[in-house]
Amino acid sequence: MSLTGLESCHPLLGEILQIAQEAGERILQVYGREDFGEQLKSDSSPLTEADLAAHRHIVQRLQALTPGWPILSEESAAIPWSERQGWQRYWLVDPLDGTKEFIKRNGEFTVNIALIDQHRPILGVVHAPVLATSWLGDVEQGAFKQTGAGVEPIRVQPHQPGEPWRVVGSRSHAGAGLAAFLADLGEHELVSMGSSIKLCLVAEGAAHLYPRLGLTSEWDTAAAQAVVEAAGGEVIQQEDAKALEYNRKESLLNPFFIVRPIVHPGH
Repeated sequence: MSLTGLESCHPLLGEILQIAQEAGERILQVYGREDFGEQLKSDSSPLTEADLAAHRHIVQRLQALTPGWPILSEESAAIPWSERQGWQRYWLVDPLDGTKEFIKRNGEFTVNIALIDQHRPILGVVHAPVLATSWLGDVEQGAFKQTGAGVEPIRVQPHQPGEPWRVVGSRSHAGAGLAAFLADLGEHELVSMGSSIKLCLVAEGAAHLYPRLGLTSEWDTAAAQAVVEAAGGEVIQQEDAKALEYNRKESLLNPFFIVRPIVHPGH
């Protein structure tokens, strides 16, 4: 798939954009129904027919696109560490990030596809089907936002913090840690949002900061981290300010992290 504005980017970026948008179409088919076929997973998180339809499509298309490359999806996460630890390059997928938002029908859910190389996301697409908006990141060439299928993507970048801070937080998972963080931050405006859209808002400059002081999994963040880093921002661990990395351990849970522009001297 070729799009004006992406010619200099990695050739797989346009391909995974198309796959994410195709998965989004399958999600919307379920979204338009009265019954989502909802069930609970072993961790009590919700699962719908839309999650599974998107998962099956993405896996099938990625296997055809890059035969032999491993794929780790939220809906096929039981791959043992003994196998995963040898991976150097693989696809990391959340076929429907924000299932709770999907069930609430507020439109704030996404399809996330990332290419991980040497523990870092180097390509990523975040597609919000209801919003008809996609964010794309190639860490070598930059980040882009597309509003409408086939529309030319525009380049995006973060904004340096101003007054008051514009902070984006989780709509469904806000907690006491965020409240304490905001109290220390000073004057701020809080915008609540679902799914990985929050990271993309920092990437495009619509927010200055996204502190995630609660649990997430690696598939929740990888694609959007590629967008943030390609745009000129960073996703850093709260504890030591090191960049979030992937497939470093048996657990697929992320540490707490903060998303922000890379602060330049004088700011």
